Amino acid sequence: MNATILAVEDEEDILDLIEYTLTKEGWDVITCIDTSNVINILDEEDISLILMDRNLPSVEGSQFIKQLRKQGYNTPVIYISAKDSTDDICDGFESGGDDYITKPFNLNELKARVKALIKRTQKIQDIIKIRDITYNSSNKTFTINTNDIKLSSLEHDLLLEFIKNQNILLSRETLLQKVWKDSGSKQLKTVNVAIKRLKEHIDPDGTKNYIKAIRGEGYMFC
Repeated sequence: MNATILAVEDEEDILDLIEYTLTKEGWDVITCIDTSNVINILDEEDISLILMDRNLPSVEGSQFIKQLRKQGYNTPVIYISAKDSTDDICDGFESGGDDYITKPFNLNELKARVKALIKRTQKIQDIIKIRDITYNSSNKTFTINTNDIKLSSLEHDLLLEFIKNQNILLSRETLLQKVWKDSGSKQLKTVNVAIKRLKEHIDPDGTKNYIKAIRGEGYMFC
């Protein structure tokens, strides 16, 4: 089960233990001692799961996740926290958590919960539905109201990047980096042309406004 896990924990001995345990299970693990670089990592890496401590020095972990959810990041989250009262656990779920493990924790339980959540969420991600657009990753097809959309390979990758980042502003530079493999030789106007062509396929009469241009900033899929 290929997956990359982001672990955020300010106690380095616990962080090292988490990394060692999960790496032995075959998962890739990225570690952070605070939340300062989390958004950059989520934007740059394909993160399957976040393990989030709540007692962090700079920000309370559940409050940080709540803000992530408001910004459109839907990466699954397991809290690992010494906050173990019923109210604390309920608060964790209400703030965007998918599971909750209290400290001190059993390593076998950690592995089992991580495996279960990744398995469940990866199955869900086989089908992505945003508004009336549905993406099936098993055959890499898009449909609008069950009607197939014929796209080039580039248009496919561009639309997929947009629907994975719904309501998140994507700059032209970001799109070049993520969608065009040889982005170093491309100009920003290349993005404008490609998006215009994509719109002609998915919104030919311009009534649905899936993709909005933010002047001077980039584009957003809404």
